[in-house]
Amino acid sequence: MQSEIIKVQDITWANDTELFEILRKELYTPVVGDVLDDLGYYHQFLPQAIQPLRTADKIIGRAMPVLMIDVYGPQKKPFGKLTEALDQLEPGEVYIASGGAMRCAYWGEILTATAKKRGAAGAVINGFYRDTPMVMEQDWPVFGRGRFAQDSGVRTQVADYRCDIEIEGVWVSPGDLVFGDMDGVLVIPKKVEQQVVMSALKKARGEKVVRKEIENGMSSTEAFLKYGIL
Repeated sequence: MQSEIIKVQDITWANDTELFEILRKELYTPVVGDVLDDLGYYHQFLPQAIQPLRTADKIIGRAMPVLMIDVYGPQKKPFGKLTEALDQLEPGEVYIASGGAMRCAYWGEILTATAKKRGAAGAVINGFYRDTPMVMEQDWPVFGRGRFAQDSGVRTQVADYRCDIEIEGVWVSPGDLVFGDMDGVLVIPKKVEQQVVMSALKKARGEKVVRKEIENGMSSTEAFLKYGIL
């Protein structure tokens, strides 16, 4: 079986920078999602509608969750705690926001510039973004439900940040590992991230071996019996 043939003992990481590079170079969300399923974590993908603004983008970093709420009309404090949430972002973090009825854009040009300047790893918005050409030209990963120009000032605000949130059954806590690509966005609980990454590396490397065997003439049935991978 796969666990007897594909070895990953050569993989180690000392810090998040090294971990993120391993994810960027070797892994992809389908294989990580499969491993989470194997461990009994069945609800770790964010909704399918959340897609990268640019198809080739990957997003890898630590969750900095943000809670959005609906408001109606001009507010005493426009945008709520939005500027505070942006200004305390740390390098390698992912601004991940959800809440409210999604009646407007939750992200745009200036927010991108602020988060990028602070060294954040990207933004995942359970909602819409705007200023799309100006966001794209900053070459920084943004994931969301699509484009919508309607302003947030009189429709939503940030109620809290660096707090637990839930996105359609996916629980997100500060510091969880966020991993996204063209196939979706995963939230990997911090307590199992090492096991998940090691198992995903083993599976990803195994899939390369199986593909080569099949391209060389082995049947899928034979390959599955030998490697346990399909």
